[in-house]
Amino acid sequence: MSFTPVLLIIDFQEDFLPPSGAVAVPSGRTIAPTINALLALPFATAIASQDWHPPDHVSFAANHAPPNNVPFASTTRLVNPRNPAEAVETRLWPVHCVQGSAGARFAPELDAARIQHVVRKGGDRDVECYSAFGPPFRDPPATGTGLAETLRAAGVTHVFVAGLAADYCVRCSAVDAAREGFVTVVVREGTKAVVPEDMEKVERELAAEGVRMVGFDGEEVERVRRLKVVPAGEPI
Repeated sequence: MSFTPVLLIIDFQEDFLPPSGAVAVPSGRTIAPTINALLALPFATAIASQDWHPPDHVSFAANHAPPNNVPFASTTRLVNPRNPAEAVETRLWPVHCVQGSAGARFAPELDAARIQHVVRKGGDRDVECYSAFGPPFRDPPATGTGLAETLRAAGVTHVFVAGLAADYCVRCSAVDAAREGFVTVVVREGTKAVVPEDMEKVERELAAEGVRMVGFDGEEVERVRRLKVVPAGEPI
């Protein structure tokens, strides 16, 4: 089987990081060394996603009327703009990753010079978008980010996922990568969850979609190490 792997780093942004991020993932900064070590490996390319919300985004609890406006607790129903019969329930969050804000910036620890492509998501005020591939609607599919098409055009076969958070955007991105036909793994040391005690559940959910959690020192990452080195900064 051919092997053209890509590294997909999900939302390693200030608003998801302690101590002051609006939606700080516990121990989120501790994954930086693993992510940078992955970036140093000869992946075909490295892509980072970036939450990029307008101030009036539907996921912000502050944009909803009481009593349904409690961050982390309240939810709202989102409807497929192209099919009113399809809807999903989504959690409401504090205001985070507003376009152009300090909280939307990548973490300074990230070796951003090695990232060759950035995918921005969540720019539609009326649609939640955890996945780097696009919104969750399937019937018909909502307009995506173009990531799947970019990967297919480049001949990518395998997607290695890291970043934040394991139980939301990492999980959704990995599942979508697998559904798009890519062999997909999540690097365990390169992710953390909003709810750490849910990690076993997340791993089961990923496995049900054909996605495996793998170790940084495991055979999957070792296979990348053995590849011919690609010049830093060379695009897809």
